[in-house]
Amino acid sequence: MPSILLLVLIGAAAGYLAKRLMGLDTDVPTTIFLGILGAVLGSFGLRLLLTAAHWFALLVVAVLGAMLLVWLWRVLVEGR
Repeated sequence: MPSILLLVLIGAAAGYLAKRLMGLDTDVPTTIFLGILGAVLGSFGLRLLLTAAHWFALLVVAVLGAMLLVWLWRVLVEGR
């Protein structure tokens, strides 16, 4: 139950700030609704962005690990 109350409070604050920044004149329920919907869309977008960044970071780390193993192979097996 506290998470729903927190969502409404954050949605109300976000909706209020967004309507002031965008110059929109709406009533309180519409402001809260737009804020909650914006919070849901924003969190989805952030989650998508973080997932993409995570996969990119994983690729970079995998390539670096493979390069380390290639270097070790050359040093230990081939004797270079």
